[in-house]
Amino acid sequence: MNFKKIFLLLALVTFMVMVAACGNNDTASEKNEESTNQTEVNQDENKEEQKEEELSGSVVIDGSGTVYPLMARIAEEFMIEVQPNISVEVSRAGTSAGMKKYVVGETDFSNASREIKEEEIAELSANNIDSKEFKIALDGMTLVINPENDWATEMTEEEITTMFVTGAIKDNDEVLWSDIRPEWPAEKINFYGPNENHGTYEFFVEVLLQKQDLVNGINLQQEYSTLVNLVSEDKNGIAFFGYGYYANNSDKITAVKVDFGNGPVGPSLDTIAEDGEYGPFTRPVFTNLSIDSAKEKAQVKAFAEYVFGEGAGKFAGETGFAPLPEEELKESLEFVKSIN
Repeated sequence: MNFKKIFLLLALVTFMVMVAACGNNDTASEKNEESTNQTEVNQDENKEEQKEEELSGSVVIDGSGTVYPLMARIAEEFMIEVQPNISVEVSRAGTSAGMKKYVVGETDFSNASREIKEEEIAELSANNIDSKEFKIALDGMTLVINPENDWATEMTEEEITTMFVTGAIKDNDEVLWSDIRPEWPAEKINFYGPNENHGTYEFFVEVLLQKQDLVNGINLQQEYSTLVNLVSEDKNGIAFFGYGYYANNSDKITAVKVDFGNGPVGPSLDTIAEDGEYGPFTRPVFTNLSIDSAKEKAQVKAFAEYVFGEGAGKFAGETGFAPLPEEELKESLEFVKSIN
């Protein structure tokens, strides 16, 4: 009898264990099914987020020819690697010419190689355009000569800023190299530079020459490539423009080393800095962003975030500019992100 009770008790325990196991299996299956369903939901949500981030439309940029190589490189990378459905159109009419389009709302960004002017700010206000000026990189004003010129490879700051001023050396502006230093050739200097459309022209005249007029007969051009070619073919030529155009053509032209008082210094990514060795000829370059465009067009804001989040710091050196300090770019990025 006791054996019979024990047998029945064991059978009951075995049955209960089997029932419990089946229940656990059902619960596990339910949990697995719920987990699978939740994963599918999360994947669907991620896909929806990705779709929302895939933007389209256009971004229109004009302005500085100096800034053009940097902004064009940033735009290229953005369109290839980040947002292939966005078209970023970068032109180079020149700082002042680009600003004329920007202040009437024809462009989303306006690149500039000098600070925005009071009259341009007034025009933006009159047209109810909310705008923000940002530094984007640092450039070094570079004086270039023909490679065959082996005498004027080093000059003082005063010699440079004097020779380009009308009447400063000769009343008729028929300036010879020997007028700068007696031991140099008695051959006429041919002066070249960018025309009035460019912020580089304005910076050179207004800041470095302190608003004095350029020498009569100077050959001013719209295209920097034209200036490079003119100097490369003229033994007695000298021109001024941004460091990037020299760096990309150093096989055709020579950069003049400038003595600011502590010995000759050549422009380079190491010396170009507002407080560096090439400081007196260093200038920030800018881009102006239409806040209204950034609010109304998601693609404009997305590109602006890329410019300051990665593009400017990554491609400055590659295109002949010294990059801004990371903290400056970060501040600009935070501002852009706050635009709603």
